[in-house]
Amino acid sequence: MEITKQPVLNIGMVGHIDHGKTTLLSKLTGKFADTHSEELKRGITIKLGYADIIIRKCKKCDSFTREKTCKCGGEAEPYEYVSFVDVPGHEMLMATMLSGAAIIDAALLVIAANEPCPRPQTKEHLIALQAKGLKNIIIVQNKIDLVSKEQALENCKQIKKFVNGTVAENAPIIPVSAQQEINIESIFEEITKIPIPKRDTGSEPIFFVARSFDINRPGTNAKYLKGGVLGGILHQGIFKVGDMIEIKPGMSVKKHEKTEYIPLRTKILGLQAGNNQLEEAIPSGSLAIQTELDPYLTKSDNLVGCIVGKEKQLPDAVFSMKIKTSLFKEVIGTEKAQAVEPIKITEPLLLSINTSISLGIVAKIKGNETDLSLRIPVVALKGSKVGIARNMQGHWRLIGYGEIF
Repeated sequence: MEITKQPVLNIGMVGHIDHGKTTLLSKLTGKFADTHSEELKRGITIKLGYADIIIRKCKKCDSFTREKTCKCGGEAEPYEYVSFVDVPGHEMLMATMLSGAAIIDAALLVIAANEPCPRPQTKEHLIALQAKGLKNIIIVQNKIDLVSKEQALENCKQIKKFVNGTVAENAPIIPVSAQQEINIESIFEEITKIPIPKRDTGSEPIFFVARSFDINRPGTNAKYLKGGVLGGILHQGIFKVGDMIEIKPGMSVKKHEKTEYIPLRTKILGLQAGNNQLEEAIPSGSLAIQTELDPYLTKSDNLVGCIVGKEKQLPDAVFSMKIKTSLFKEVIGTEKAQAVEPIKITEPLLLSINTSISLGIVAKIKGNETDLSLRIPVVALKGSKVGIARNMQGHWRLIGYGEIF
């Protein structure tokens, strides 16, 4: 099978904290977690919190692996190029998880076999995926080496009961031990069954910034400095090396105790997916864009949450927006069931829009339509899904989702 230069799928690793996502990711990709976000690599080879791999299929036994030689001794040929993104499991990082959900095509929901199901963030992550409209989910029942066969089967029953009536109702459940590398090949096999989404290459390009970097090593001579790098997902359209682009909301500047946002204009100097240099990029997998920007502007994720398009094609960033809301019956992420109370005027809500996060103050409510005043401006693309969280005893809890109209 011919392997593309860009990953055909972005797969999120989601689930409760300490259920083994990072270990599983290292076994799937052969890369340790602390290398996934390396910001200093060759040129613009950055991982964006991602790890890219080529899934291979054995010519001898037809099993799937990432190795060139299968366990059976047969030669494994390239089959599919995919990328994984490790999504935070801790409750305080739910906003980041929701941002990650905006740029993935499928998800591995990792559930530990040695704990009751569902745990709070397991439930929260599944609902977040549902709120973002994600349907391709594979459930990984991890840590089966720590329980008996009977306990594993009982845990599997709990999982089935938990996902009943959700988007993951018919998701495959794969028992594995990431630590012992047991049944990892079955995950690869299920990934190859995920349909590759139809990509929109005809519309004007829209790129969601999930990371931004200064890739220059400290002390680099000014003559050899490279421009700032943007990492994320091309949602639609095509970008080519040499394109003039605009970044909104852009750079934040404080003037007289007031923060202003200035759109940035620059040129694409390079495009890269994994280790592959591209002349043009389509909406497929994670992507790095090297620009002419001063790296000071992109360092330390300064431009995360921005949207990139061709010059004069993006709508302006706004400090207010209207959404149609759908609230859950119960608050997601708490140990005990708690009903979601209606949204109130002047209430602060944490909003996750694509890869951006903003605090919104409720200005007006009419039925399920809510007007919001934003602390941080966003490019409000019509039809974008919005995660809605409420501050409850110092924690942001997911209470529903909305759609910009």
